Amino acid sequence: MESMKTIEVDGNGLGSSVDPLPFARRYQIEALEKAIKENTIVYLETGSGKTLIAIMLLRYYAHLLRKPSPFIAVFLVPQVVLVTQQAKALKTHTDLKVGMYWGDMGVDFWDAATWRNELGKNEVFVMTPAILLNGLRHSFFKLNMIKVLVFDECHHASGKHPYACIMKEFYHGQLRSNKSNLPRIFGMTASPIKTKGLNELMHSSCCFPVYIMLNGLRFWTFYQLFSQNLGTTLTHTCGKNLTELENLMNSKIYTSVSEDVLAEYVPFSTPKLTYYKDMDIPSSLFQSLSEKLVILKNKYERSLERLNIMASTKESAKKKISKLFSAFLFCLNDLGIWLALQAAEFSVCDDMDICCWGRLDLSSEEIIKNFNKDASKLISTYMSSVQEHLVGDNLEADAESGFLTTKVICLIRSLLEYRHLKDLRCIVFVERVITAIVLQKLLSKLLPKLSGWEAGYIAGNASQLQSQSRRVQNALVDEFRNGTVNVIVSTSILEEGLDVQSCNLVIRFDPAATVCSFIQSRGRARMQNSDFLLMLRSGDDKTLSRLRTYLDSGKVMREESLRNASLPCAPLKSSLDEEEFYWVESTGAIVTLSSSIGLLYFYCSRLPSDGYFKPAPRCCIDQLMETCTIYLPKSCPIQTVSVQGNAKTLKQLACLETCKQLHKSGALTDNLVPQIVEEEAVVAEDENMPYDDEHATYYPPELVNPSLEHSDQKYHCYLIKLDQKYEYEVPPEDIVLAVRSELEYDVGNINFDLQVDRGTMTVSMSYIGVIHLNVKLVLMCRKFQTTLLRVLIDRTIDKVKEAFDRCEVNNQMLDFLMLPTTKSREIPPTIDWKCLGSVFFSHENASNHMDCFLPRMHTKSGYVCACTLENSIVYTPHNSHLYCITGILGELNGNSFLSLENGGLVTYKEYYRLRHGIELKFDQEKLLKGKRIFVVQNYLQRCRQKKEKGNNPKKVSSPLHYESSNTTVELPPELCVIFMSPISISIIYSFSFIPSIMHRIESLLLAANLKKMHLDHCKLNDIPTSKVLEAITTKHCQEEFHLESLETLGDSFLKYATSQQLFKTFQNHHEGLLSIKKDRIISNAALSKLGCDRKLPGFIRDGSFDPKKWIISGDQSRSHAFDEEYVSNTRKVYISERRKMKSKRIADVVEALIGAFLSTGGERAALTFMKWLGINVDFVKIPYERDFPVILKRHVNVSYLESLLKYSFRDPSLLVEALTHGSYMLPEIPRCYQRLEFLGDAVLDYLVTIHLYHEYPGMSPGLLTDLRSASVNNDCYARSAVKAKLHQHILHSSQQLYKHIVDTVDSFDKLHLETTFGWESESTFPKVLGDVMESLAGAILVDSDYNKEVVFRSMRPLLEPLITPETMKLHPARELTELCQKKHYTIKRDIKSQNGKASVTIEVEANGVKYKHTSTSDKRTAKRMASNEVLKSLKESNCLDR
Repeated sequence: MESMKTIEVDGNGLGSSVDPLPFARRYQIEALEKAIKENTIVYLETGSGKTLIAIMLLRYYAHLLRKPSPFIAVFLVPQVVLVTQQAKALKTHTDLKVGMYWGDMGVDFWDAATWRNELGKNEVFVMTPAILLNGLRHSFFKLNMIKVLVFDECHHASGKHPYACIMKEFYHGQLRSNKSNLPRIFGMTASPIKTKGLNELMHSSCCFPVYIMLNGLRFWTFYQLFSQNLGTTLTHTCGKNLTELENLMNSKIYTSVSEDVLAEYVPFSTPKLTYYKDMDIPSSLFQSLSEKLVILKNKYERSLERLNIMASTKESAKKKISKLFSAFLFCLNDLGIWLALQAAEFSVCDDMDICCWGRLDLSSEEIIKNFNKDASKLISTYMSSVQEHLVGDNLEADAESGFLTTKVICLIRSLLEYRHLKDLRCIVFVERVITAIVLQKLLSKLLPKLSGWEAGYIAGNASQLQSQSRRVQNALVDEFRNGTVNVIVSTSILEEGLDVQSCNLVIRFDPAATVCSFIQSRGRARMQNSDFLLMLRSGDDKTLSRLRTYLDSGKVMREESLRNASLPCAPLKSSLDEEEFYWVESTGAIVTLSSSIGLLYFYCSRLPSDGYFKPAPRCCIDQLMETCTIYLPKSCPIQTVSVQGNAKTLKQLACLETCKQLHKSGALTDNLVPQIVEEEAVVAEDENMPYDDEHATYYPPELVNPSLEHSDQKYHCYLIKLDQKYEYEVPPEDIVLAVRSELEYDVGNINFDLQVDRGTMTVSMSYIGVIHLNVKLVLMCRKFQTTLLRVLIDRTIDKVKEAFDRCEVNNQMLDFLMLPTTKSREIPPTIDWKCLGSVFFSHENASNHMDCFLPRMHTKSGYVCACTLENSIVYTPHNSHLYCITGILGELNGNSFLSLENGGLVTYKEYYRLRHGIELKFDQEKLLKGKRIFVVQNYLQRCRQKKEKGNNPKKVSSPLHYESSNTTVELPPELCVIFMSPISISIIYSFSFIPSIMHRIESLLLAANLKKMHLDHCKLNDIPTSKVLEAITTKHCQEEFHLESLETLGDSFLKYATSQQLFKTFQNHHEGLLSIKKDRIISNAALSKLGCDRKLPGFIRDGSFDPKKWIISGDQSRSHAFDEEYVSNTRKVYISERRKMKSKRIADVVEALIGAFLSTGGERAALTFMKWLGINVDFVKIPYERDFPVILKRHVNVSYLESLLKYSFRDPSLLVEALTHGSYMLPEIPRCYQRLEFLGDAVLDYLVTIHLYHEYPGMSPGLLTDLRSASVNNDCYARSAVKAKLHQHILHSSQQLYKHIVDTVDSFDKLHLETTFGWESESTFPKVLGDVMESLAGAILVDSDYNKEVVFRSMRPLLEPLITPETMKLHPARELTELCQKKHYTIKRDIKSQNGKASVTIEVEANGVKYKHTSTSDKRTAKRMASNEVLKSLKESNCLDR
């Protein structure tokens, strides 16, 4: 016998001395020292602090675990509930990084990369053992990377438990190979023996004191537990089991010499026996009720037989009825009639459904519910309502009547014995979940009035008898700790590991099944002077003997552990030496005979499925030939695998061979996980990639010039003609835009409309030549446009002087000039230099004006000629307003009368004295005709005219000061300061449109730069700049156009191009894998990343234009630095600002740009652009390799279907594949329609979208999206399939699908057939019907060498009538939402789901009235129907017209 190897640690070695926690106990330090030297199992009682020893061991190894070390420690716990508990302790007492892992986190679907990420973050992994076992098998973990491996509750290590498999499959194999880098093993248990094998031992050689309660009397007695011979047998059996555990764990047991050593620190509960009389409920009553329950059970089983449902569903429903029947019968016999009634009533309860074993057919669910109700009624007939209410008031009478059994009464009396305890915490352990549920109901009824205690229950959430969540369980334990709940009735879930230190009484209502269960349940009583009460039926010698064995087992196990302490561990054969396995050399992943079945089922579970078919392998064993054949679902690359071998392991051999072949075909990766798992992990990683939402906003370089040389400057001039499509007293003047660079033709020759309050202003732009300006003229032009535009935008002169003074020749960034023209219609137009000079107006120049015969006037700027005032901008300091002066009012002066709003009259002179405290000095001078300065607005905004018309003008107190841009006012000249002169009102009016015009030009220039950036790589892929602008303009800009139509078009093309490429490239991949790969390419995260890589966010227009933020060329009064950024190697732009942008917005623009290239340049242009982005797809034809040896006429009517489709198949087997559902398991048809559906879904979507786009070219941007949504959906396709009677040709083997199709066809005639909508249907169409339409489209596409026109020509008649803008209806849910938003109605939605069904309640409050409807179906249908009904109610009440 070899001795156990001492495992040395790599690195610089461990610490030279133990550094225990300061509050560690002596025996904990001893155990720690032993664990440091060798692999150790610590066997100590519950509450003795075993976890603390493990923590100190991890602290000892901590320097080897801290990152960036590649090593980790693993802390295994047998229950999920213990993961958080142990992790919390580790975080409290160490500084190590602790990760928590359990099944519900989805770790089964993690790939190697995900685990590598976890290994890079955490140092201690707290997990359930199956996760580590799977990780080792798939080679996500290597044993040599684990420095410490902790097994909590290590007594589970036996048989096929994951603890045992970890040691057998991995540890012992490497141990025998003399590997020195194995982990330190540390086990913890309160009972190293879990077996039931000691139960037959009846006596002991020693005496044990036991406290007895019988008929209310209490006394001590001594039991002679074992004879000498049987004591020896017990010792031998214990020793054997302990040795087996030590050998398996390659560890030696450490324990205390006796309980006395621990007693100083750990409180031990006192074991007490309490007997209850051996008295059942009256036999006549039991026989009568049980017979009637049998009759009831048979009745409902016959009802199930009559149902037209799948055999498997029928069998499942029968099992549920049988389990319910057994539960009721058990409660009746063991607990009494009252508790049996509680079980039946509990089963009927909606919120805690006793029959929640999974989803069933609706009709079978109804039968089960009716069985529950009738069982409840039947049991209740044996108790009157008065008797039911009085149960517990007279326990003897309850026992005699059979309402409660003597066992239940014993529990109640035992609890009441502890009424004297001020703060009771009691756990009552029971064997069955239903016992816990109904006992809690009884105790909750009796205890509050008898003792003031509250009761609750906890049962394992894996049970099929209840649906108690872990959150509820944890909350109840917290209430137990703080005293809100005093008594918990629990199954074995509370026996193990869960820390409930406040417990001072444990009652075993049902005997413990094993020694381990006995010891651990006893250990739950953690308080000082606590009791461990064992309930026992009088005369039950067998159970009494078992309890005697349990009571003495602790001492025997301790003695045997100490006796074997010096013996070495024996070598253990690896399980891999005993069974076949398959090993992947590249990764070290392994699958064994015993794990192959689980792996194969896991692989099949990740194949595509639907509500009618769950893919699973089918195993057929020929006992005579000793062969086993595995039939795999049709979506597998392998269809059948056959092996010969030993009958005992034949299925395992077949599964192992299948796993091997799946790996070789690529369906399983080198880590032996389904390929889809790795693909999903990559998608998740892509989606979780950090995204920086801050992006630059670009400015076109054509309008930027960093410096101005001191010489003549060349400017390219563009005439901006303003064509006013409405009547207005002020006509606009044309304006010249002068820029340093010649613009692209489709930018410099644009036409677009401005939405002015009164109508539409058409802007036309054309190139008129070159002009050379010296520095002085450039400076004058800049000062003019800066001053005038600042006045128009700010409507004040407060900051204008600063802007004027800071306008210099040098240090300018923006360099474009807006030049006024004269009224002459010359071509090219004449620049109005006189107007440009108005910015330099001075009193001196005006006073030297000698050639005019007009009178002079007194102003705040001096005594000036009236002609200087006639075309000027003046400022009135008394009210800080700016006005355009358009003439002299010859008939009015300061003494003229002004009509007031109230009908009174007052002179202008009196008005200014009374209103402003101003005395007019020159009241004889004529008044000026003024107009408030024009308001600069966003004239690109759509629907501006409607919005302006809808706004009521504000009422003002004085007619004189109701000064909108339409209002003329009368001004005394002496109150005016001349600001600019001469400048006509037409020029001022025209310049009020400049910010909007320039914003459009700037946007077009950005679009042109984006296009040129692409053309640098793809010279011939040119499209109109206006289309690029449309693609980069979002809804938020609120302009006449936006990207939505192009986005819809691009999305459909991208989906099709990607789908056909994947379909051709990965011909062995099932639909699920193809969909994952497609999502990786076309997901928002992927598209956003591609867009960011190409620096698209800077080009995107994502907000409504605000003229106040527009940057004026020449204006240095505001700080706006422009930084250069190269968007390619040779092309640069400027950054004007930074902003936040969601990744989806970028993805939308990418799709819209694809749509832009597609709509103007065709598919080749779109593919070229996609390639530039980084999406490498093409339309190169690849042969579709198929092995489909099938006799077609046996399965489908080819000639009929070809005539229906108006297409003759070159390969008719594609037609068979397109009509084969996954449930059709005949081996001669090797594939189902899922791959063709994947392809057909994309091509139909694209064909319908492109048809709608070209059929209705003038539609609004959002209409294409709505039309597409209404046309391309499963309901439309399903209705088309039923109309064409395609459902009669689908090959399937699902009774549920057959029934659903029959129901659909029956209700089909009730629907309106004018359109292919499905909004009116009250039921859901089977998805299979829509899938078949798509798969047929895919089949035709493949057979026709990807000729899309052929597909549309063939499928269009089936889809007719196609939806048009006139026939389109919005989905009711969307229509209702938009209505409520428009009318400002309040809408509330409530969705409740249970057993696969959803109950959707929608309530709308309109004009003080509530409209409410509830629909129950699947979630999608219920939401649609509820919305539809509420809409009907609103229409009937005329709420839509208000």
